[in-house]
Amino acid sequence: MQPYREFAVNLTVYFIFILAFLSLDGTFHHAKAIDIQLTMEQAQQALSDGRDTMEKAENVEDVASIMKTAEQKIRVGDNPEDNPCGAHAILRTRYYWLEYFGRREAAESKRQKKPIRMPESKIQEILQMPYLEVEVRLCGDEEFFAEGVDIALQQGSTMARPVDVGAAERGKKNPGDIPSYRSRFTARFAYADFDPEATSTLAVFFPDGKLINIEADLAKIR
Repeated sequence: MQPYREFAVNLTVYFIFILAFLSLDGTFHHAKAIDIQLTMEQAQQALSDGRDTMEKAENVEDVASIMKTAEQKIRVGDNPEDNPCGAHAILRTRYYWLEYFGRREAAESKRQKKPIRMPESKIQEILQMPYLEVEVRLCGDEEFFAEGVDIALQQGSTMARPVDVGAAERGKKNPGDIPSYRSRFTARFAYADFDPEATSTLAVFFPDGKLINIEADLAKIR
């Protein structure tokens, strides 16, 4: 009976460990996903995180590195370091804006040599922002290649349309060869129109019928 008891105890401990791990994994997964129900405490933490990174900056290079890292966390699609003309998008969430303003607080505090903090009323405005801002960056063969471009957010059989789409900026010449111009445009999607944790595709439509798909796993964007 003793070996059986030891086996049963070990098996129980094993299952407890597995359940704890799954619970922890779910917690981490949720922490990384777009959260549209942020509390004031979470907002203050996001501001603090933003301040902490910028307070460590000692020169222009440090600031550039901080901004680059912040953008990497909210980018979907191609990595411009690997593919300079690969289509990608920057997803600016409520959490992103809180960290952004935290960095601004730190920069302004350094400039004024005193602590600068955002009023709680302004934080509440960010917490109630109804839209996800999506900035799409892509390349083409001529200066106005992105003129008239449109976008949708595809999730399985569901397609969310933006509440508005900004005009694409005039293409800027690339230092390399083909494609020779790069452009970008911004669209806003209502949080109520899509699942903020679902694997998605940003479908970019051109007036001539061309289509570019950018894979976007929203569960990885905070």
